[in-house]
Amino acid sequence: MDAIAVSSLALNIVLGLFILMYIFRIVMTWYPQIPLKQFPYSLITFPTEPLLFVLRKLIPPIGGIDISPVIGVGIFSLLREMLLGQQGILTMLQ
Repeated sequence: MDAIAVSSLALNIVLGLFILMYIFRIVMTWYPQIPLKQFPYSLITFPTEPLLFVLRKLIPPIGGIDISPVIGVGIFSLLREMLLGQQGILTMLQ
């Protein structure tokens, strides 16, 4: 495998994990009593919180509903498609 293929695979895995973590964050918003700073939940909270913090400043909760994790899924899905999709930037280089 060449360097572009290896980096594309690694980037695909990383972006897929971030999408999955943001989906978990969406589910975690349904249960507000979850202690986000305790061990199993902190594995999801700490990597996703920096982007969510910025998104919450730009788009405040609407009617008490925080939509920032949904936007996070959209951002990482868009990045994944633009870079690794069928007509993605890294796909064209291979």
